[in-house]
Amino acid sequence: MLNATRRLRFLVAESEPPHARGKRRESVGRSSGETYVETLERLAPGALCHCIKPADADCALPEGESLAGYDAVFLSGSPLSLYEETPEVRRALAFMGALFASGTPSFGSCAGLQMATVAAGGTVRPNRNGPEAGFARRITPTDAGRPHPLLRGRPAAYDAPSIHTDEVETLPAGSILLASNRATVVQAAEIRFEGGTFWGVQYHPEIGLDEVSGALRRQADDLIEAGLAINRREVEDQADLVEALHREPGRRDLAWRLGLDEQVTDDDLRQAEMRNFIEALVVPTRSKRR
Repeated sequence: MLNATRRLRFLVAESEPPHARGKRRESVGRSSGETYVETLERLAPGALCHCIKPADADCALPEGESLAGYDAVFLSGSPLSLYEETPEVRRALAFMGALFASGTPSFGSCAGLQMATVAAGGTVRPNRNGPEAGFARRITPTDAGRPHPLLRGRPAAYDAPSIHTDEVETLPAGSILLASNRATVVQAAEIRFEGGTFWGVQYHPEIGLDEVSGALRRQADDLIEAGLAINRREVEDQADLVEALHREPGRRDLAWRLGLDEQVTDDDLRQAEMRNFIEALVVPTRSKRR
């Protein structure tokens, strides 16, 4: 957990459309934004956390607030495809553009990374290798990523919770690729644009294994179509194993069957990128801005 001399002010931007938000709450009891708030409250006790929904037509900042008034903004995952011309996508990208212009440091996972990429001039596409479902395996820091503070504490190769059907195709000019694996080239990156700095990952350091099992069940039909399972029973069996490990993270037999280690099962290690972002970028930047 982080200790701060002054109360940190965080904004969580949840770009899940209402129907996806509802399905996620039915599945795991919380939306993607609510998961972020819960994790941030654990990492930075006492932090003020506001949550908004930038893809919604009626989205607005809390009264009296501005993007520049927050110490950091966190962008959650979302089923939005950033290459589609929809009102939700346009609103989400407009928000990201304003966030870059505000100069407030930002962090995002999954669709959060993709939003930052497109808003800064990069491109996103459907996954070339099909869904990366459950866990991203053997993520490897690049030469630039190994000394980068975002990945501090990560080993030479690690796994992380991940489930996505889109990926970054090209990073914006001047970005830094920080980590990759065989399934997805851009697993972590730093993006600087119009005075703003974004650190992000394609995977999900913020979620627990219960949310991985919920995502597998919600997307069972897609996983079967992609050839990752023969039928729904196979998806359910895999989800049951993941959920059992969530309940008993010390069970070596379950970790062995799933091919996981403490980089996933230990909360502190799994959430390394979020903690590193706050310690290495947010707190020093706050001191300079105020």
